[in-house]
Amino acid sequence: MSLADRDLKVIWHPYTQMKTAQPPIPIVRGEGTCLYAEDGTKYIDAISSWWVNIHGHSHPYIAKKIAEQLTVLEHVIFAGFTHPGAVELAERLLALLPNNQAKAFYSDNGSTAVEVAIKMCLQYWHNKGEERTKIIAFKNAYHGDTFGAMSVSGRSAFTAAFDSLLFEVEFIDLPDAENIETLKSQISDLKSQISSFIFEPLVQGSAGMVMYEAKYLDELMAHCRAEGIMLIADEVFTGFGRTGKSFACEHVATQPDIMCFSKGLTGGTMAFGLTTCTQEIYDAFLSDDKMKTLFHGHSYTANPIACAAALASLDLFVDPSTQQNIDRIIAKHQIFAESVEGHRSIRSTRQTGTILALEWETGNNTSYFSGLRDKLYHYFLDRGIILRPLGNIIYILPPYCITDTELDYIYATIGQALDEI
Repeated sequence: MSLADRDLKVIWHPYTQMKTAQPPIPIVRGEGTCLYAEDGTKYIDAISSWWVNIHGHSHPYIAKKIAEQLTVLEHVIFAGFTHPGAVELAERLLALLPNNQAKAFYSDNGSTAVEVAIKMCLQYWHNKGEERTKIIAFKNAYHGDTFGAMSVSGRSAFTAAFDSLLFEVEFIDLPDAENIETLKSQISDLKSQISSFIFEPLVQGSAGMVMYEAKYLDELMAHCRAEGIMLIADEVFTGFGRTGKSFACEHVATQPDIMCFSKGLTGGTMAFGLTTCTQEIYDAFLSDDKMKTLFHGHSYTANPIACAAALASLDLFVDPSTQQNIDRIIAKHQIFAESVEGHRSIRSTRQTGTILALEWETGNNTSYFSGLRDKLYHYFLDRGIILRPLGNIIYILPPYCITDTELDYIYATIGQALDEI
């Protein structure tokens, strides 16, 4: 029996209608930008396996550091205990972040990093004797699939079964030149009720790689800060170089109060989450009253193996060659985007850093569930490229180690698809 057949007997896959889905592709090995299937087929992982892999698959340096850690300490309860990896990672990451970030709280993944941020903000106000329970978020946002993260995400087919159970959120439009004053007025009207504003800086990934200008985000952040509203930057996707800078918040002058990380944190090696905050937020939980404690934790909080992976990934990330690769990818994306601009099959192209999105011309049918999505997905798979369209939008989001030859092949194949589909 094949690996795919065995899988279908026992596994339920994410975001998958198991009745109609084709059998999963069995991947048995990864190296660099490529993944290798059980039958020997090679695939270029052009989306970094759901945006997590920044240095390439099975990176020998990360593997070496994980193996070393496994022989020293695999795990220890993080309530009442600590270990070297957790301390070093917090020290090194905080040194790279805006200088108001003072404390790190570990969790398991992007959704839990967001849950921690939400709970920090809500309880911050509770501990100070104010009941500010509303949160501002952007329309069409995506912050995760746990209940708090779903609540601050845009309502859609993905949340429909749970909408009545999600807490109330004030959803606002992305800021631009025309609406920025209206948005600021809207926020001011609600300021006494609002605990925080959570946002994906510069790029709304799951919404279709929707991009907006840093200057208007900065203006909105500054207005929230003036109104006493906490700022949560969800950098789960945009962190670690995706927008061209180390973190997307480096594109704005206003510093967030809280930042959320996952995905590229371990170089795509394993699940891990981290939330950082200011000293002011941390201090609001310091009390002789134990009821002011942040009652949140996970069995694998600050897992030493995950910390080792994150530290190794950080070593690679700060190496000058990584930024050189990021700059190289950005430049090649720009050239390709210009070459297809105006093509009859392209509605628009957009780019932020290493993220390049192409929106297919489909008339009014832009649904995530459109037939075009599946047609494009399989077109590229048949040619050895993993792209996972968001409705009529395809995007390239490669590991930074991708070669020019591999990028050129992806671009050429997209060009063929534009003419043929």
